[in-house]
Amino acid sequence: MAVGPTTRRRQLGADLRRLRERKGMTLEEAGARVGISKATLSRYETKEGSVKWPAVAALCHEYGASDEERLALVELAKGAKIQGWWRSLADPIPESMNLMLTLEDEVVREDHYACMYVPGLLQTRAYAEAVHRASEMRCSEREVHHMVDIRMKRQELLQREEPPHIWCVIDEAAIRRTVGGREVMNEQLRHLLTVSQLPHVTVQVLPFSTGAHAAAVGSFAVLGGPTPELDVVYVDIIGGGLFMEKPRELERYRLAFQYLSAQSLDLESSARLIHRISEES
Repeated sequence: MAVGPTTRRRQLGADLRRLRERKGMTLEEAGARVGISKATLSRYETKEGSVKWPAVAALCHEYGASDEERLALVELAKGAKIQGWWRSLADPIPESMNLMLTLEDEVVREDHYACMYVPGLLQTRAYAEAVHRASEMRCSEREVHHMVDIRMKRQELLQREEPPHIWCVIDEAAIRRTVGGREVMNEQLRHLLTVSQLPHVTVQVLPFSTGAHAAAVGSFAVLGGPTPELDVVYVDIIGGGLFMEKPRELERYRLAFQYLSAQSLDLESSARLIHRISEES
């Protein structure tokens, strides 16, 4: 999979910090040597804002980086300026969604736990519209359609030549909750069965019989980058989403997903349950 601008930017920040620490320099010392402030260098390393490639080249020189390391980091700095398709949208989108689209455009895998609704990447248009109308009570119809259009556009990553692997653990409550009426829900369940047949999509159902489990706090997704240190956790909250990338946070949610998958029905049993619920509706 091609590496996108956000992944490049995050990798650049991690590599700059690694080289500085290898050299034994503080932020203040390194910044002074190349004529940038401590605050600016800190932003470079924490993956925030734009970065100038000549400054990256100068830092590499001060850090004693090899020619190969310097060229690689300069290329990362240049590539981090490319913008994704959503930047050209006429209507604005929430900042949390902007970050989600940016990260999702570059993932190699996504691990989702969904306790309320079917994950957005696997939703039908009618189901997604019903979810948005219920969740965003003050949105106009135009705004609802705009957000659903974006969700449908997101789903195109499933059709890429080299798509990410999408692994979804869906609580039984989410597939039994009638969203948008019986017809809409029936269509959604049939679509879920269809998309689960894709080689890069895994769908498991966490049954009621499991009882208490590892993620009773709510839905989340682990967005997997090309390397583990570039992973990000997304947690649903009212009014948007929360993104976390500290090692301890990542480990907690990775472990939770492993437990949830182990507690869930296997693929065939999950499909049979979804089919049975579809027939009941």
